[in-house]
Order: sequence, then C-alpha cells, then structure tokens
Amino acid sequence: MRKLIVILTLLFSLAISSMASGKVQWREVSGEIQGRCITDSRTSDGIEIYQRSGAIIIKTQYTIQVKVFTILGQLVSQATLPPGVSELRLNRGIYLVKVGNITQKVAI
Repeated sequence: MRKLIVILTLLFSLAISSMASGKVQWREVSGEIQGRCITDSRTSDGIEIYQRSGAIIIKTQYTIQVKVFTILGQLVSQATLPPGVSELRLNRGIYLVKVGNITQKVAI
C-alpha cells in the first residue's frame, strides 16, 4: 500500500512539474468568443475570463500579468499577456486564475 501511495505521489508531482516547466503555454486567439463570461467585466477592469473546450480564455484591453494555480496552490502558468484574446489549454481540473487583484475559479 505504501509503495502505491509513493508511486501515485511521484506521478502527480511529475505531472504538475511538467505543466509548470513551460510545456503549457498561452497563445493568442483571433475571432469572437462565444460562451458565458465567468467574470463581470464592469467590476473587473474590463478583463473577461472564459472557459471553453479544455481551455482558459482571457480577453483584455491592455497588457496584464496572469498566474494560474491548481486548486492545491501549485503554479501551472505565469505569463504577461498582450491586449486581445489569449488561451491556455489545460488538463481537466479546477484552477485558480489570478489577474491583478482578481482571482477566479475555473473548472475545465
């Protein structure tokens, strides 16, 4: 039983470290976004966060700093996004997206 727990812990650590090591990257997206916005753009400085088809999508009018964490608090991605629409493809799970003073939970 202990060996199984150790193996599962190592596999989980490897999966998280591979996400944090840069294999997960933001990319710019063109076109209109369809779907429900998770944030209220009136109270979030015009920053809109969406979830669609296994991706976190952020729409902004200016350059922003973004950090994405697992629900356990491990950093998955940290980036400076340009104005426009950007997406980050991730595995299924629950993530915390921090943009400036806004923190939003996103389930993929």
